[in-house]
Amino acid sequence: MIVLILDYGSGNIKSVYTSIKKILYSFNKPFEVKVSSKLSEIRKADKIILPGVGSFDKCMNRIKKIIDLVETLEDQVIIKKKPFLGVCVGMQILADYGFENKKTKGLSWINGNVKPLKNFINYSQKLKIPHMGWNNLSFSQNNNLTNDITDDDQFYFVHSYFFDIKHKQNIICNTKYGVDIPAIINRDNIFGFQFHPEKSGKSGFKILNNWLKIS
Repeated sequence: MIVLILDYGSGNIKSVYTSIKKILYSFNKPFEVKVSSKLSEIRKADKIILPGVGSFDKCMNRIKKIIDLVETLEDQVIIKKKPFLGVCVGMQILADYGFENKKTKGLSWINGNVKPLKNFINYSQKLKIPHMGWNNLSFSQNNNLTNDITDDDQFYFVHSYFFDIKHKQNIICNTKYGVDIPAIINRDNIFGFQFHPEKSGKSGFKILNNWLKIS
């Protein structure tokens, strides 16, 4: 198995790499974890992870600067159906548009727009922006990804924008922060986590382990 973590200058690569490698050691079968933006490496990968730190517009701009990267990802993920995971902003840029700093077109792999969380929170609740801290998940549907995940599991969130999903069937689970925030989204072989599994301790390891087992 080859797991590729896409390095497009967004940061947060090392902790994702370390977590994935540690989990795969327990699989007792050959594996490689690669960090790369080379198109040839993307084509060889069995699974692809798109991390994300920073703003929607800056992440999309970095991706677009790599010649043929979007087209290669669409071929490998949309056409060839390789398992794909977007994390935090890496999940958000799956949307049609993001409105962080300016309106920016996303990958449009899952319909919806990324909007400011502050516009949806009732300030009488005295909730701070960004949403930062540990939350559990409220499940909308059953999925192999959530095997062994319970109400006691906590995941680490840090974000000021959220993915306002168009089709509710693309939401596996929400978390609550004034409003329901899609925490895990899915379309076929494409998954997205709003939280950081690599920073979520044992709960994060469990859910990454489940994703790595998806064929």
